This record gives sequence, C-alpha cells and structure tokens, in this order.
Amino acid sequence: MVASHPAPTALSITCLDDPAAAASRLEAIADRTGDGRLRQEEEKVAAIIEQVRSGGDRALLDLSERFDGVRPDPLRLPAERLRQAWEDTPASLRAALELAHQRILDFHRRQRPQDLSVEGPHGERLGRRWRPVERAGLYVPGGRAAYPSTVLMNAVPAIVAGVERVVIVTPPGPGGEPNTTVLAAAHLAGVEEVYRVGGAQAVAALAFGTETIPRVDVISGPGNLWVTLAKKAVYGRVGIDALAGPSEVLVIADHTARADQVAADLMAQAEHDPLAAAILITTSRELAEAVPAAIETQLAGHPRAAITRQALNDWGLVVVTDDLEQAAALSDRFAPEHLELLVEQPGPLAERIRQAGAIFLGPWTPEAVGDYLAGPNHTLPTSGTARFAGALSVETFLRHTSLIAFNQRALAATGGAVIELAESEGLHSHAESVRRRLAEA
Repeated sequence: MVASHPAPTALSITCLDDPAAAASRLEAIADRTGDGRLRQEEEKVAAIIEQVRSGGDRALLDLSERFDGVRPDPLRLPAERLRQAWEDTPASLRAALELAHQRILDFHRRQRPQDLSVEGPHGERLGRRWRPVERAGLYVPGGRAAYPSTVLMNAVPAIVAGVERVVIVTPPGPGGEPNTTVLAAAHLAGVEEVYRVGGAQAVAALAFGTETIPRVDVISGPGNLWVTLAKKAVYGRVGIDALAGPSEVLVIADHTARADQVAADLMAQAEHDPLAAAILITTSRELAEAVPAAIETQLAGHPRAAITRQALNDWGLVVVTDDLEQAAALSDRFAPEHLELLVEQPGPLAERIRQAGAIFLGPWTPEAVGDYLAGPNHTLPTSGTARFAGALSVETFLRHTSLIAFNQRALAATGGAVIELAESEGLHSHAESVRRRLAEA
C-alpha cells in the first residue's frame, strides 16, 4: 500500500498596493511576537532561572534532561574536543570558515574606539577610557539548525575587545554532543571554554554562575523565545547585546530586479523560522506578480519547504508603490533587520534610508554574504528596534569610564557656577564641597 502524504499548503502571500494598508500590515508583522502568550512564557522562564540560581550544576543537568533528552555530564567540553572537531571538518569547509573569520576579524579590528583625552580651557584634563569587560558569555543556538557563523560573529568582537575569558554555551545534540562545525568554529576563533547546555537555563547559568560555569559580565547571541526572555529577565545583573526577535528581510526592488533572485532572497529569511518575515516593496507590478510564482518554483524539493512556506504565508508581504520614495518611507516605518536595495541606483536610495540594521546594495549583494563573511556583524536589531539600536560590535564588550582632573585654576573659574547649580537643586553639601575648596584658594 502506498502511504499518503498531505498536500503542501498553497502559497498565499499577502499583496497590497495601498500605502495605508501596507503600513498597517507592516506594523502587525513587526509586532508578531508581542501577544499575550509572553506572560505565561515569562513565568516559566522565571521558574527556570530561579531553579538554576539555587540549584547550580545539578539544576542544569536536570533541565537539560527534561528539555533536551540528555544529561550532559560533564557540562564542559575539553579543549581537545574542539581541536578534534576542527581536524574532522572537511577541508573545503575549513577554508570557508577561515575566510569568514579573517574578514570578520579585519572589519572588527577597525571598530575599536580610541581613548579620549582633552585639555579644558583652564588646564583641566577631561577624558574617556575604554576597557573590556572581564568575562563574556556567548549563546550559540542549536535547535532547528546549528550556526557556526554565530560563533564567529560573537567571539570575534569579544576577543578583539580584549575580553579575558570568553565562554560559549550551546545546546547538546541528540547524543549529547553539540554540532561539530560549531565546535570547529569555536576552536578557530580561539574560544577554549564550551559548555553543552542551552535554553533559558544556559542564560541563567551565565548570569548567576554555577559550580562549573562562570558568572559573566555580558551575554550575547541569539536564541529562541525562551532564551530571549531569559536575557530580558537577567538584564541589569549582566549586560546583554539585544533582545533578538525572529529574523526578517525587506527588499526594495524596481524594474531592474530579477524575480528569481528576489524570490531566493525572501526565502533565505523565511527558511530560518516559521516566524521569520520576508517583505518585498516594489515599484514594478510585473515583479510583484512574478515573485510568488518564482517562490513556488523554488519551493519544489526545498529541504525546509514546510517552514519556508509557513513563514511566507503568515509573515510574507508584497507591496506595490508609486515610487521609491514611498518604498523608502514604508521601509523606515518598519525599520528592518536586513534591507536589500535591488534597484538601478542603490547608493542614493541608501542615503535616503534612515532606519535599518544592515543595508545590502545592489544585485551582487544578497543578504547571505552578510550572514557569513562580508565582515560587518550579522547580529542585528529586529522587530523595529533598528529605530534605536545597531549591530553587535566590539563596543558591546567594552565599557567606558570618564576621567576628570581639575586643578585649582579650573575650580576657581567654574566653582561659582557649580555652587549656583547645586543650591538651585537644594543640595547643600554639593555646594559646600566646592565652597570649602574655594575658601582655601
């Protein structure tokens, strides 16, 4: 008897040509994870965090057994295992990882900020000094897929910043071992501490420390909803890079864009996750009509067809605009994580864009090159947070301290104003601390 399989869900991407309707739909897409379910999930995450805070390693093992079906004892992988993973990696993949690592390293080395030291008008010295945090924890996902690129994009800026102790947490695989290529990337990046634990419990371990896993100062790296909620819960005890939502791409295209390339670029985001968003805004009605058909063609035999199709049906969108100015305005309203400009003149349009995590200019710059090896970091603001946030950088792992050194002349010249301001705020001792010094001058 031949087994029957359900037919794949028909592709049904929302298509709009009304700017107001498009803006409303973009707002709904940006808020696609902001529903009432989060409260229940936050309560579950809070319970996990408390269990780890009070139970340490034993809690981590129990929770890993509960959620991942394995008990990863010991939690830490030996450095030799990382080296062996590198040696077991095929030569072609090692070469690709080395190329990515070198390009990411070169770009991030240029990001390190310089200390600032200036002399004020009265001989006082003013400055700002940058120093790395002591310990950084990097979360590397291992659920639907494993991401060695995430290792490089998080480890490189931490190491360039000068962080003394960089540790990775990543979920154990079905047999208790993390993905081999993830481990190989860790070895290449120079990270020697890898712990096989994931989920909210891994974030809690980094925030509070356990018998085995050190408490860190900054946690970076993407994860699922529980990982994100755990980072939100521990923020303030530790620093975090951002609260990452599902991935998203917005493509602005004109008549010069090829439908098959646009389709592939939209699918490159949709294949990540059923909550991934893929949006096309175009001035070409012909392109708007051709892209869904091109997607359907490329879905045939796609290894992640079900996830891709669901994401496109739920969070895909095609918008036809009168001109590129209107397209740019809608894009800025959405503030996309990834923005592709597949237009005849991408440079001027990029100058017009105000809000995006990363902008990919022209037909030879698919978003995938940014994911892997262009150089700039691929950890980007999502869900509209590009309005106020940017990519992960070397500065994520640095802190700056202000330096102020007044001399007698400087205090004499400015002290009266300090006293005036302090008294206006009713802070007597603030004023007195200056007044007593001026009396000795």
